[in-house]
Amino acid sequence: MGWASQLNTSIIAAVVSGGLVGFMLGLLGGGGSILATPLLLYVVGVAQPHVAIGTGALAVSMNAFANLASHATKGKIWWRCALVFAAIGSIGALAGSSLGKAMDGSALLFFFGIVMIVIATIMLRGQKAVHAAPRPVDTRMCLTTTAVALASGVASGFFGIGGGFLIVPGLMAATGMPMISAVGSSLLAVGAFGLATSINYAMSGLVDWTLAAQFISGGVAGGVLGMLLATRLAAYKNVLNRIFSILIYAVAACILYKSGSAFLV
Repeated sequence: MGWASQLNTSIIAAVVSGGLVGFMLGLLGGGGSILATPLLLYVVGVAQPHVAIGTGALAVSMNAFANLASHATKGKIWWRCALVFAAIGSIGALAGSSLGKAMDGSALLFFFGIVMIVIATIMLRGQKAVHAAPRPVDTRMCLTTTAVALASGVASGFFGIGGGFLIVPGLMAATGMPMISAVGSSLLAVGAFGLATSINYAMSGLVDWTLAAQFISGGVAGGVLGMLLATRLAAYKNVLNRIFSILIYAVAACILYKSGSAFLV
């Protein structure tokens, strides 16, 4: 009876945690996926950091592809740029995830905590609208896109995160596309990077498929609820972003404390 109760508790924790990530993604449009790994570690109870990162990367990928559909129906995606960026960046994600797998789990979590602080700071400051004219498809644009895609992919794969905070400005800088198109186009890259990362981790047996399915199912339901509330709370989006940023700071502090005590000693 105790075993069955523990199993049910684990399933509920996974579904609710996935729901929270999906809800934040639907409500705020980004950033929520950064909580996937901490939730898997400290709420669901995954013991190995690498399993949490590999499983979280798969969940992030599926959430990104689900949100991609809604942006595609609105015609906000530059498909050629998005496909090229995703393809090149996926190579970087494979390299980055290979480096992540080879690193000690406590060290990887420590650096993950630092990245969370960076992301929270970016969200706290807010993204300013940038108006740039589309750039001609020449050698310079191709080289810039390749460099940005590879760098974003490596970072995404190394930490097992979506990397939208890098991809959106990267797409805008490389191609000159407007922010609304960059946000939609970035979802294809986020999904591709997460998929490449999770496949790499799965090849080493570092993805819990059952847990991933539970987490993703919660994420889908949470995402729908978040999107429904997003229109009603649109006027408070800046306030919500600030609150969420503070939450990320708190979680990052917890990760740095726990992983730092093992990594730095």
